[in-house]
Amino acid sequence: MAEHDHGKMDITEQEKTFNGFISLSTKGAVICIVVLILLALLNA
Repeated sequence: MAEHDHGKMDITEQEKTFNGFISLSTKGAVICIVVLILLALLNA
């Protein structure tokens, strides 16, 4: 079995993927909120 040293793994790719996911999720949520506000205003 391979030895494992805690904290020694290179996680730069995982960090890039996570940051991209968070960015995309945030932008998607903002777009949804803006669309809902516009629908509420235009439906009056």
